[in-house]
Amino acid sequence: MIPTSNRYRTAIKSFFAGLVICSALLAPLVSSSVASAANKAPGSGTLIIETAEARHSFTVELASTPASRARGLMYRRTLNEGTGMLFDFVKNQHVTMWMKNTYVSLDMLFINSEGRIINIARNTIPHSLKHISSDGPVQAVLEIAGGHAEKLKIKAGDFIRHNIFRESE
Repeated sequence: MIPTSNRYRTAIKSFFAGLVICSALLAPLVSSSVASAANKAPGSGTLIIETAEARHSFTVELASTPASRARGLMYRRTLNEGTGMLFDFVKNQHVTMWMKNTYVSLDMLFINSEGRIINIARNTIPHSLKHISSDGPVQAVLEIAGGHAEKLKIKAGDFIRHNIFRESE
């Protein structure tokens, strides 16, 4: 049997009133935290490309899980200048990419664990199923808008600075 005394009813009403007040006070804090997290892509950050002539800053999304690497930049209709996606394979290995379901031409920079660019696949063809491979073992691939590597005079041997790479000695 559930007690139905006035004292019990008052206690329950007070409890629920307190719960409603706490919820009302916490809601703006929770919603602003959720909105803030939604505005930041997981694993996004800044990367620097050092060429013989200049340093170029890029905002990149980090693809570090099998699912994020498999999806990559598929289905995106645009890729803004100064942005890209950095695929982290964690250790040096031979890497093969393709352009399936990718709507924009890309430059793919294949990078070893020291951050040195090993080779570049320039102006890849959207939707192509052709395999695009590294010329040797690499830890990462940086995808930027097609034509930007040439425009910025980026070439094999240049360095990428990002915290996934160990510094060269």
